[in-house]
Amino acid sequence: MDKRRIGRSDLTVAPFCLGGNVFGWTADETASFAILDRFVECGFDFIDTADVYSRWAPGHVGGESEAVIGRWLAARPGVRDRIVLATKVGMDLGEAGKGLSARHIERACEASLQRLRTDRIDLYQSHLDDGDVPLDETLRAYERLIAAGKVRAIGASNYGAPRLAEALALSATAGLPRYDCLQPDYSLAARGFEAELEPLCRAEQVGVIGYFSLAAGFLTGKYRSAEDAAGRARENRVAKYINPRGLALLDALDAVAAAHGASPAQVALAWVIARPGITAPIASATSVAQLDELLGAARLTLSAEAIDRLDRASADGIEG
Repeated sequence: MDKRRIGRSDLTVAPFCLGGNVFGWTADETASFAILDRFVECGFDFIDTADVYSRWAPGHVGGESEAVIGRWLAARPGVRDRIVLATKVGMDLGEAGKGLSARHIERACEASLQRLRTDRIDLYQSHLDDGDVPLDETLRAYERLIAAGKVRAIGASNYGAPRLAEALALSATAGLPRYDCLQPDYSLAARGFEAELEPLCRAEQVGVIGYFSLAAGFLTGKYRSAEDAAGRARENRVAKYINPRGLALLDALDAVAAAHGASPAQVALAWVIARPGITAPIASATSVAQLDELLGAARLTLSAEAIDRLDRASADGIEG
């Protein structure tokens, strides 16, 4: 299967990243294991989670997704060496802390390793920029974790272009680990990444794995009115797309999908995969059937005309 590099690190991944935010939340452990098994069986290897998943759910404290993945790994001897495992640090975990101080990163890393039941994290990402902590302190904490063999490469999520550029420059001048990967909000419905971050990442050879590649499910086409989204787990995230622009985008997706014998979700992901500078889109599934549909995007090649139509239909999202 075709592989793409994450920045300048030695990590290579298939052009699809399985999002772990649903594990232990909208996908119970049995469903999660089946999804993970199918993902690896199909030849894919890149799995992304975070220590905060799924603290937002009633009764959850964070770490639920990592714990599910850890139990899956423990039950599947040999699989750990076949996957690229990514997680994130920095979001508010209540009493367990938050931010990117050295103390929190090092403590959080140990907790993630225990939940994941592994001895190393392949890609450890700053989940959110922390303006209260010097970049030097954060990067030196990662340096110690890399030296100890607990982390292989580092990345950033939700960073603006100026702050990412500052971090990359510091890494270069001080000889510190660099952010080899960026995880931004990126999809046909939200193309703001392209304005400043995309040219920076391409110039600096920073890999990109966009989250919400299906705009929280909107680009599957199943949410076309407020009533469609009512009561769903992602209702609040989807609502902002249900407007004339969003519905016109769905019309374009429907037309391209029909022309290619594909689903709207497959087309939306294939568009991201085809984008220069993108390492892989991130998407999650709550069933094996849903996963099989999404993985079809990796085998779908969009025509130049289709990409142009989708580019034009979604152009308003570049600045927002």
